[in-house]
Amino acid sequence: MKIAVIGGNGTVGRAARLGLEADHEVISLSRSTSPGVDLTEPETISTALAAIGPVDALVSAAGVTPGGAVEDLTEEDLLAGFRGKALSQLSVVTRGLDYVNDGGSITLTSGIIGKERIAKGAPAAMANGALDAFVYAAAPEMPRGIRLNIVSPNVLKSATSYHPKFPGFTPVPDELVGRAYVRAVQGLDTGRIFEV
Repeated sequence: MKIAVIGGNGTVGRAARLGLEADHEVISLSRSTSPGVDLTEPETISTALAAIGPVDALVSAAGVTPGGAVEDLTEEDLLAGFRGKALSQLSVVTRGLDYVNDGGSITLTSGIIGKERIAKGAPAAMANGALDAFVYAAAPEMPRGIRLNIVSPNVLKSATSYHPKFPGFTPVPDELVGRAYVRAVQGLDTGRIFEV
């Protein structure tokens, strides 16, 4: 299979890429690649996918949300969280459909925040919940037999700078996260949230 991984150089994206590239041709796309993808500029998704040509699977493992105590959050913070993680990945679906082969798949990335609570995590929880709900609702309506799934990882073992923000959580091995992407891409499921 030919697979494009958006955000393939980040912590989660690298886990996805390493899990998939053992058996497939994987093209990593990010702001630093050529062609480049910046999810805050949705037209770059279309431009990059047009440049690499049709793919069998499209994986999005990129996105960012601000953190903040609820009493300090502004509407701009909430909008930034929604745009930075949710809307940006929803654009991967809407813009990516034209470049995914019949019977292919699109896999997005949410996260444990939203199912579990951490301090100052409300914007991330909002974005993750929106993504999970979209995948659940949109999967039955995907055209041309394209499957739509989402991977929802805990904090990764390799993401040591995030560990203090997740007190009491057991970080998951990157390899397990990579396997979740393999299941999402190679399996039969659609509309599934793969929690790791």
